[in-house]
Amino acid sequence: MRRAAARRLALLFVLLVTGLAEARVAAVEAIGMTVSDLRRSVAFYTAVLDFEPLAEVEVAGEPYERLLGVFPVRLRMARLGLGDERIELTEYVTPRGRPAPLDAQSNDRWFQHVAIVVRDMDAAYRRVAAHGVTHVSPEPQRLPDWNAQAGGIRAFYFRDPDGHPLELIWFPSGKGDARWQRPTKRLFLGIDHTAIATADTDASLAFYRDRLGLRVVGESRNSGPEQERLNAVRGARLRITALRAPRGPGIELLEYLAPGTGRPYPRDARPNDLLHWQTRVSVTAPATLDALGRPVAVPDRSLGYARAVAVRDPDGHYLEVVTP
Repeated sequence: MRRAAARRLALLFVLLVTGLAEARVAAVEAIGMTVSDLRRSVAFYTAVLDFEPLAEVEVAGEPYERLLGVFPVRLRMARLGLGDERIELTEYVTPRGRPAPLDAQSNDRWFQHVAIVVRDMDAAYRRVAAHGVTHVSPEPQRLPDWNAQAGGIRAFYFRDPDGHPLELIWFPSGKGDARWQRPTKRLFLGIDHTAIATADTDASLAFYRDRLGLRVVGESRNSGPEQERLNAVRGARLRITALRAPRGPGIELLEYLAPGTGRPYPRDARPNDLLHWQTRVSVTAPATLDALGRPVAVPDRSLGYARAVAVRDPDGHYLEVVTP
């Protein structure tokens, strides 16, 4: 009997490993956030940042309650596009969640943002400043030339109406994806990546690289007065690791080597709280979902997927892993 049990355990291990190996993430499909007023947020992202409305849906019921761990749930969701990338804004009609912490800092480990690529940083900054956005950075920062990976990049942090941090980023020639250098009259071009704060890069790599199969495409160490002013964190020293799937925006890990004052992700946080972000990634092998948790069949196919499982990374950041 012991041999039979051992064989069953060995088979289970093989199935799990095989499922994960076959199920490398095919794409980062969308980055989402919880908002307090869907109409206000859609107006902000479309009027100020030139996102395009793509779809809107209202859903409720037991499958979404199981997926989100929130009860009883009713959601209004809007999908917006900028270039080839997508964001999703979700308003919880019920139950309403908690507001975002007013004292949130960039090194708190619930931090997440999207980096919006711009053609002209000065023009983009004038646009968002004219709409009265809340600044995080005092003004756009140019990263120093001594930084081989990031030198010459210009960036600016600010907040949307619910306090979600956002970044404008401009890439000089030779930096970033080549598509950001294509001639265009558009001011806002697309989303380069979503960045998340992490306590331990190696632990995050074990999840994103080794378990989900994203590949590392860049690493840097950032510090100095420009970085401090960009993040509004005095003494900031960061280890930055960029990962990508075959399609979609990248996922960037931000480990603050200093200062060590960042707070952990709240243990009682739920998806209806306004600090919530979610990253939706798609896989092609259904076995992966079974290896990660208990998948939920999603009845509304207009959301773009049929089955999903919710997981959290080592720091608490929320991901939805889906299959078409």
